[in-house]
Amino acid sequence: MSKEQSCVLKAWEVTVRKTQQAKKRANSIFGTVSVSPQTDDDTTTTTEENDDETSTNRSSIGELYHAERILPNGDYYTGQWYDSFPHGHGKYLWTDGCMYIGDWYNGKTMGRGKFGWPSGATYEGEFKSGYMDGVGLYTGPSGDTYKGQWVMNLKHGHGIKRFANGDVYDGEWRRGLQEAQGKYQWRDGSYYMGEWKNGMICGKGTFIWTDGNRYDGFWDDGFPRGNGTFKWADGSFYVGHWSNDPEEMNGTYYPSGDEGNPEWDPKDVFSNLSEYKICSGERVPVLPSQKKLSVWNSSKRVEKPRRMSVDGRVSVGVDRAFEKMNMWGTESGEGAADIDSTTRRDLDAEMMRLEAEGFIQSLRPSPAPMRLPRAGRKQGETISKGHRNYELMLNLQLGIRHAVGKQAPVVSLDLKHSAFDPKEKVWTRFPPEGTKYTPPHQSSEFKWKDYCPLVFRSLRKLFKVDPADYMLSICGNDALRELSSPGKSGSFFYLTNDDRYMIKTMKKSETKVLLRMLAAYYNHVRAFENTLVIRFYGLHCVKLTGPIQKKVRFVIMGNLFCSEYSIHRRFDLKGSSLGRTTDKPESEINSNTILKDLDLNFIFRLQKAWYQEFIRQVDKDCEFLEQERIMDYSLLVGIHFREASVAGELIPSGARTPIGEFEDESAPRLSRADVDQLLSDPTRWASIRLGGNMPARAERTMRRSDCEFQLVGEPTGEYYEVVMIFGIIDILQDYDISKKLEHAYKSIQYDPTSISAVDPRLYSRRFRDFIFKVFTEDN
Repeated sequence: MSKEQSCVLKAWEVTVRKTQQAKKRANSIFGTVSVSPQTDDDTTTTTEENDDETSTNRSSIGELYHAERILPNGDYYTGQWYDSFPHGHGKYLWTDGCMYIGDWYNGKTMGRGKFGWPSGATYEGEFKSGYMDGVGLYTGPSGDTYKGQWVMNLKHGHGIKRFANGDVYDGEWRRGLQEAQGKYQWRDGSYYMGEWKNGMICGKGTFIWTDGNRYDGFWDDGFPRGNGTFKWADGSFYVGHWSNDPEEMNGTYYPSGDEGNPEWDPKDVFSNLSEYKICSGERVPVLPSQKKLSVWNSSKRVEKPRRMSVDGRVSVGVDRAFEKMNMWGTESGEGAADIDSTTRRDLDAEMMRLEAEGFIQSLRPSPAPMRLPRAGRKQGETISKGHRNYELMLNLQLGIRHAVGKQAPVVSLDLKHSAFDPKEKVWTRFPPEGTKYTPPHQSSEFKWKDYCPLVFRSLRKLFKVDPADYMLSICGNDALRELSSPGKSGSFFYLTNDDRYMIKTMKKSETKVLLRMLAAYYNHVRAFENTLVIRFYGLHCVKLTGPIQKKVRFVIMGNLFCSEYSIHRRFDLKGSSLGRTTDKPESEINSNTILKDLDLNFIFRLQKAWYQEFIRQVDKDCEFLEQERIMDYSLLVGIHFREASVAGELIPSGARTPIGEFEDESAPRLSRADVDQLLSDPTRWASIRLGGNMPARAERTMRRSDCEFQLVGEPTGEYYEVVMIFGIIDILQDYDISKKLEHAYKSIQYDPTSISAVDPRLYSRRFRDFIFKVFTEDN
């Protein structure tokens, strides 16, 4: 054994000898594990034994070898080990009784393995980055079983679920719930085969009872709704429209031959079906990805200043070496080696010598870490009395309160073609003294116009917007906020005080485009509930009376970045390179700054299920925009970094440095446990969806210095855990004569493929090519 290795190992032995209390606790829990007891009096013997073990198990630092570890909190690991992590095949036992046997990769369960819970539940199958991910079999403590596909601890894909009460479901799953096609059979033999949505019978399907009766038709929330046929075993049947509401129920009974059941009531079917419940199954109390390994040092100690080496480089060798020796330490420091000052000085000197001689090459510092951007102030200037647009805000609030308040609730989402007619608009006069239909107010007289009110009322219902909340956000006591500068188009933007809605002033040409494509837009967002296209809630116009007769048109949209998580970085991505960098100096860039394509220094890696859904939806959205001759749209992306040090440095995933809190203490953090809780609790899924609060990994990229307009940089292998919010915005620019002239003019000076103003078909193809390079599947 070399002197250098001996130096490191002797310090490690001191650490091990200080963990006897943890060993005894571990032995009391895992009595079958054979570990020789040691005390401080056994120094010589321990040293000799450890030297022998070291020479047998590893010949040098960093090699893969077999290890047996008793950790200070009582956890136990035996198996293959690399550097400071389980790596290869191994067995890990937690003190609470959980156990994992299988493949590891850099301290994470990765590959095939088996996880057991103290309750007797087990999962045997594929793991990925600590999650149950792939194909596997879960057996619950009461006898429930699920065999099929998993993604991030959730049933996702095809699988068979056998419930403890005898029920069986065989079909498709999505995020832990039944979705699309599937068959559910109850223990009495009756079964349903057809469509599902969010774990409920919904869509078209067939229910067959054990006595031979059956219902074929449409369903909603577990009951017949819509057109359907109930057929008896004797051949008689009932055809009609089904509903829980007796007033909507109607149909015709057709007996078989001369006999029949004229006394039969269709409501009997609903009473009978109420007895057939869909089992929810068992909920896993602790997910495998929530189990922390004691080998990761998570102590919240303050980092000490690093010394300079003899050649002027930052010396990280000493700090890193002691981190390795203290890898058994808990958050409170229990079990850490109590090294006296003399030993520490000697080891410091030895480590500095080793680094100077080039022995510790693998511990050299990586490039300077990224930092959290400077926090920006709350966006917008409050429109108070005296503001140039104060009266316009009052007019807007009065008009919306009147328009939304007087509208009747939407009965059906099936709209007639006439509802989309651009001439379908309602003018209302608002004199200061008020009228029979409008309240008195302190502003000047104005006229209010509602464009296609029935369509936008239906859109708000489709987007699950409560009318009362909508009015309160826009027309409540809190004033709107005007963003500091208008957009490139000359439009002004206003935010509601709760940040839920954004109001944009519109040019006449944009209004015409929206009205022209409104029917296609309505059908698209209705067909694809996960569409990334911006949501429109209302289109209005205020006409000021008097000699000017000024018209102000505006659209109300959802604010993409209204989230419980603070947005640290914002990007507006189009896939073009000309002029696609921010014009602000580095000193002025903060968390509110919108960066562009050539400022992007990440590749975003999504879990397989999310990525597949993402590419499908982007394709559908781009096809829709291409058909409507729309171009110049962009993907607006917001990033929330989940982990940063106290000093504000971003911590890459898997980094061994202590993890501190964000400087912004008011901003919530989405830890891995939070992600697991979101994914395992269906009641919280409303906050995580495609494009909204999505967990992902961002890989840092670097552009080549010899390529000025390289859109996507080279991956560096440095990953950050992030929460992502994104959506497609600016969808009201069609390829009109002005854009065609812009394309012709700029094509003379620049590469035609680098400019934004191009034909919608080319724009759509280029946009998708770029986005699918920036967003990839996390392998």
